[in-house]
Amino acid sequence: MATTAQSVQSGEVVARAYFLGQSIKLTSLLSASLTPSSPLILPIEPSGYGVLFAYGAVVLFGLSEVASQAFLATLAPYLEAAFEQPETESVTLQLGNGKDGKVQDGWISLSGLDLPRLQIVAEVLAKSVVLAHYEIGAAQVFDQIEPYAAELQQGQQTRPSGDQLLKQIGHTLMIQNKIVGRVEIVDKPELLWEYPELDPLYRRLEDEYEIRERHSVLERKLDLVSRTAETVLDLQRQQTGLRLEFYVVILIVVEVLLSLYDLFIRP
Repeated sequence: MATTAQSVQSGEVVARAYFLGQSIKLTSLLSASLTPSSPLILPIEPSGYGVLFAYGAVVLFGLSEVASQAFLATLAPYLEAAFEQPETESVTLQLGNGKDGKVQDGWISLSGLDLPRLQIVAEVLAKSVVLAHYEIGAAQVFDQIEPYAAELQQGQQTRPSGDQLLKQIGHTLMIQNKIVGRVEIVDKPELLWEYPELDPLYRRLEDEYEIRERHSVLERKLDLVSRTAETVLDLQRQQTGLRLEFYVVILIVVEVLLSLYDLFIRP
């Protein structure tokens, strides 16, 4: 989406980020003659903007809470797998006398409020709410899998269902696919190819919101969950295999005993 030098007409702008669902059908928002990119920037009356990402995040600038909810309601038909309780985050942007990207107490200082800078802010806020959503999900899965790891450490037999373990493995793979394949958390936005002078702003905001650090921690948690579930599942399969071998041996012994009975004892 091409950006312009137009800016939000105010010295302060409220930005609100939402992670609404697994994806937004951007192509359905525009006429067939237009080819939208991600993110898609839309003007919102009277003086706001919406930055929409195909992976399900939306960042709104210059809108009140009521106006924001009204705009989000219009997006409902275009959402896939909408979340019941979307993750949200808000911050106030202000002109900061050349201090580009300083974050403090819910404020971000910017040297300008032009659309390229707003899009950089939107990129970081969108990644932040996506991470927050999956940090909660990963923590819940981690809490479920942790008792299995403790039982393995103590040498106890674990008896979770195979379906439950496969579900947890699938959930971790889904999160990894989302944050790496679709959101591209650690990748820089394509906008920086057009505006390389904004790279310091992006790097500072990325650092302030700890995007890379949070992504790394989330990846380690997901890896641990996946490896623990796979280990427990392998042990269960081994135990099942041993039981089957034991039953086969018992059947062979019974068959031999019956044969001996027929040969030497049965009249």
